[in-house]
Amino acid sequence: MAAKLKRKEYDKLLEPLEEELVAMARWARHTGARICVIFEGRDTAGKGGAIRAVSQRLNPRQCRIVALSKPNDTEMTQWYFQRYAKHLPAAGEIVLFDRSWYNRAGVEKVMGFTSEAKVAQFLEEAPKFEKMLTDDGILLFKYWLTTDQDNQEERLKERLEDPLKRWKLSPIDLAAREKYEAYTEAREAMLMATHTDHAPWTLVDFNDQKRGRLTLVRDLLDRLPDTHIEPPPLEFPELGHGPLEERYSVLQPIKDYPVG
Repeated sequence: MAAKLKRKEYDKLLEPLEEELVAMARWARHTGARICVIFEGRDTAGKGGAIRAVSQRLNPRQCRIVALSKPNDTEMTQWYFQRYAKHLPAAGEIVLFDRSWYNRAGVEKVMGFTSEAKVAQFLEEAPKFEKMLTDDGILLFKYWLTTDQDNQEERLKERLEDPLKRWKLSPIDLAAREKYEAYTEAREAMLMATHTDHAPWTLVDFNDQKRGRLTLVRDLLDRLPDTHIEPPPLEFPELGHGPLEERYSVLQPIKDYPVG
């Protein structure tokens, strides 16, 4: 196994990919393309970091992150896909799902939050739902981030001990620790039913999260059409006067924070 990437090396490798992502967003805006990317995987796999790698240089008005909480009472009575469908991209938009409708085949199934009948119904309907999306022209990409159990345990422990990451850890996350194999079985059943020509799954090794992010971004960019569009030229004339100082009256700027 290759040594894990250091931050400095990772940043250097990510930089040219970020330029391509910005070009992708410009292409989507110019052509009206609708891009939808699903990020799935075990707890701590690295979905949030992968999503940031894609989105951090893009305009948040164009690139939206969708991370839904559990359904409310009204949503529980709706068609299952309904609350997800309203977040799909419009022309020129990029939507990144931090977990998606595949909750039903994963967390809900393994943790007993839904019935086997509803899981079976989902596995039958999901390919049909996604066929409607792709037939309508949405560019749909589905990524599953893989991680071994020892890495998952290490990351869960880190969240428990780090006060800045403690919010990421829930009782459900802890309960899921004992269900690693059950999640594997649920994932395999899901892949068998929903890996289709029109909406295939791509599994990415995220045992090294930095290397996994680079792999995922490269794959996403390679699967898009040629997105090179030159940005429109902009004039930047000289000001008709010298530079002006900021003016303010009652409120004063905050002084530098004292150190030591």
